[in-house]
Amino acid sequence: MNPLSLLLLSFAMSTDAFAAAIGKGSGLHKPRFAEALRAGLIFGTIEAITPVIGWLIGQAASRFVLEWDHWIAFVLLVGLGVHMIHAGLSADDDAPEDKPSRHSFWVLAVTAVATSIDALAVGVSLAFVEVNILVAALCIGLATTLMVTLGMLLGRMLGQLVGKRAEIVGGVVLMLVGATILYEHFASL
Repeated sequence: MNPLSLLLLSFAMSTDAFAAAIGKGSGLHKPRFAEALRAGLIFGTIEAITPVIGWLIGQAASRFVLEWDHWIAFVLLVGLGVHMIHAGLSADDDAPEDKPSRHSFWVLAVTAVATSIDALAVGVSLAFVEVNILVAALCIGLATTLMVTLGMLLGRMLGQLVGKRAEIVGGVVLMLVGATILYEHFASL
């Protein structure tokens, strides 16, 4: 996996967390930078751990599917991309009634886990391509920290509309990364 693909993958993985952060930010009364950074660090840490777990699962299975690895990575990434696009196009019904000044750690952690399931699946697919998982996890974690911090701060102004669009863009980017992996495999034959 080349550096550009890794960079795109990192930011694609952060878009669903960005969308969630916009929602969380819009649910707060005047979110401050410290609260946004706190949320970013919680999301970023969880988003960095889950691809490593997925990669370990993928490594355990890689010896059984080595000749199909590029197809597995392609299908997983395209499937996740389609799922993110679908989620970005679906209606969102949660409208916060009252706005707290801070979200609890557990609310943020559960939301981060929910948005990092795709990173777990991406970690599985990364086990089938040549990539340093620690570098990939660090990039995904840093991108997520940055995007969630920004999303929390923008959430109050931008609301759900931009959050949904960010998720759609992230889905398209995941599909492009999957197509790039498949292309690189066939180009190397």
